[in-house]
Amino acid sequence: MPDSSKKSSPAQSANNPMRLLLVVDHALFRVGLKELLEKRGVEVVAAMADWQDGIELAVQDRPDAILLDLQLPGMTEVEVLRELRKRRPNLPVAMLTFSMHENDLLQALRAGATGYLLRTIEPDELITSLRDMIGGNLVVAKEFAETLTRILRGEVDVSMERAALAGLTPRELEILCQLTQGKSNKVIARELGISDGTVKLHVKAILRKLQVHSRVDAAVIAVEEKICPRGEM
Repeated sequence: MPDSSKKSSPAQSANNPMRLLLVVDHALFRVGLKELLEKRGVEVVAAMADWQDGIELAVQDRPDAILLDLQLPGMTEVEVLRELRKRRPNLPVAMLTFSMHENDLLQALRAGATGYLLRTIEPDELITSLRDMIGGNLVVAKEFAETLTRILRGEVDVSMERAALAGLTPRELEILCQLTQGKSNKVIARELGISDGTVKLHVKAILRKLQVHSRVDAAVIAVEEKICPRGEM
């Protein structure tokens, strides 16, 4: 854990400017954060809401780090992180969030985040944390210090699959178990007495919540976590 008592002075920032890319969904917060960072000597390469443009800019302009909002529309933060890891494997990425849930921290770290910071962080502490992250350290909000220690000691179950499965509705779980048996949408719809379109929507929700890209991947998780009996997939 970095020492949050260390402060980065404006002179230090001027001598060694940090090049930061902001990808934050809330417009007012994004503008305010950009101004706050620039006043403290940070070079904000760009501040945007679009994660696709953010990924492209991360590759083309090669900032020192990215500060990424946790509630981006159109793509989960885990998917954004995974895509960034494909394009720039060693780029430091810090999540900025209101979430105090341990599972969100675990998902972010598992997807490759090197920082997990709360929006309530003090400005100077944010600068210090970002510099520590760029220097190669893993930084998390001080509120998660104990959790991080337990993770590093192997005392926390880092299996996100079971946590994600717990977020499925009873109907989604029912359809997921049908997927483990290799059934098509049409067959599932007929057996459950609902429309093909409704099944399709449920399957889409299941894939999103489990953060997978195929029905087979979802079925494998269900079987491995013993949520459903093993079937032919």
